[in-house]
Amino acid sequence: MRKNIVAGNWKMNTTLEEGVELASNINEALKASKHNCDVVVCVPATHLVSVNGVIDRELLGLGAENCSEHDKGAYTGEISAAMVASTGAGYCIIGHSERRQYFGETNEQLLAKTRQALANGLTPIFCVGEVLEQREDGSFNQVVRSQIEALFALDPADFAKVIVAYEPVWAIGTGKTATAEQAQDMHANIRAAIEEKYGKEIAGDTSILYGGSCKPTNARELFSKPDVDGGLIGGAALKADSFMGIVEAFD
Repeated sequence: MRKNIVAGNWKMNTTLEEGVELASNINEALKASKHNCDVVVCVPATHLVSVNGVIDRELLGLGAENCSEHDKGAYTGEISAAMVASTGAGYCIIGHSERRQYFGETNEQLLAKTRQALANGLTPIFCVGEVLEQREDGSFNQVVRSQIEALFALDPADFAKVIVAYEPVWAIGTGKTATAEQAQDMHANIRAAIEEKYGKEIAGDTSILYGGSCKPTNARELFSKPDVDGGLIGGAALKADSFMGIVEAFD
């Protein structure tokens, strides 16, 4: 069944001590909250084991921000999906726009990463999205479709385990936000592409999150749209109060 999900992406922020404190604060806030969504924090790899030790996994899911496309071997500095899973994590962000932009990750690599995540029992949070030039020249729908189609080599049972996150790259960390209508249009287009490939049931069950400057002030409007199933939250996930403001935006 399709789930409402709010996932925090801490990026390269917080020391270990700060991260453990933040996770503890979010966990405590969730105990007192009547929230209507699943909640996940995706943290730096250095934090995974320690954060896992201070959260209630019934309340708060744990994820990594990346994994390797390789299962093991001579890849100095890389972290395999098996390593991520061994920390107790259950999720992994794959294909974030920053990974695509700064590290040149390709659709082929991201398919391989997704397969590694799935093979090790992790739920991939697979990111797609367009840059400002593509939004302005009108190619954004095709760009995002080509990104989601990178996963269409997966069999239906595997694709059904994937969470999709739409990031209008021009709205990440810029203070700009896609309007709720723009977000809904793109989410509907993504769902339509999935339906064409995998059918109505899998498309209807796929959670599609919005990931572009989502804040407590705009989350309720975004989440009210029929194809927006939650958020992948960056900056607002670094403070328990603002993160919980988004978590509690689901009626």
